[in-house]
Amino acid sequence: MKCKIFLQLIIYCFMVVLSFSVRASIFDTQQIKDWAQLRGNELLAALKENNLPQKYKMLDDLYNQYVDSDYIARFVMGKYWRKMNQEEQTKFQELFRRYALALYKTYPLDFGNSISFQITNVRAENGRISVYAQIHQQNISQKDALQDILVEFNIRQDRESLRLTDIKIAESSLSLAYRNKFYQMMREDDEEISWFLEDFDILVRSIEVQNGQKLEQYQDRKNI
Repeated sequence: MKCKIFLQLIIYCFMVVLSFSVRASIFDTQQIKDWAQLRGNELLAALKENNLPQKYKMLDDLYNQYVDSDYIARFVMGKYWRKMNQEEQTKFQELFRRYALALYKTYPLDFGNSISFQITNVRAENGRISVYAQIHQQNISQKDALQDILVEFNIRQDRESLRLTDIKIAESSLSLAYRNKFYQMMREDDEEISWFLEDFDILVRSIEVQNGQKLEQYQDRKNI
């Protein structure tokens, strides 16, 4: 149970600052802190949405607009990125975006009433911004509860917008976890880019099909 709740927290943390956006020209740490807190509160309201297709649409829109998916895709491939030609790089970036959008739908997202958070600090250096938050669980049994979790969100300035590039919980980086996963997949495919992309495409399609079935079952229950 604790593992399940921790996964929920990971997903929550991943989404907290997706709706975080300010113009770089008006950058101010207190303003960003207040803005992030407000956007997080709006996110909690979205997580309480009972209509599953509507909830997914809202979260998908936030990801597509405010997460720097292409930047993360380049990072997670690391040394293998340079071995890809432009067509392969473009294909991987699109597959990675679809993978991220599909993967979060496999986790429970019905915990809007059991989570609260507070933005505690903002630090900016050389165009990169770190937003720190404290995540608190509430309305759950003591045995299932974890201590309050401190989370760091890494944000990259992109022209006049800010986009999420990584999340760190303790010493664990979400982007590095992705990199380890894809490095393992590359090794299993004998470091052949074409084999890797084919297997990754199959994986993404499989998750998307499962999510489609989940939505169909939801609609069937609604129609009963």
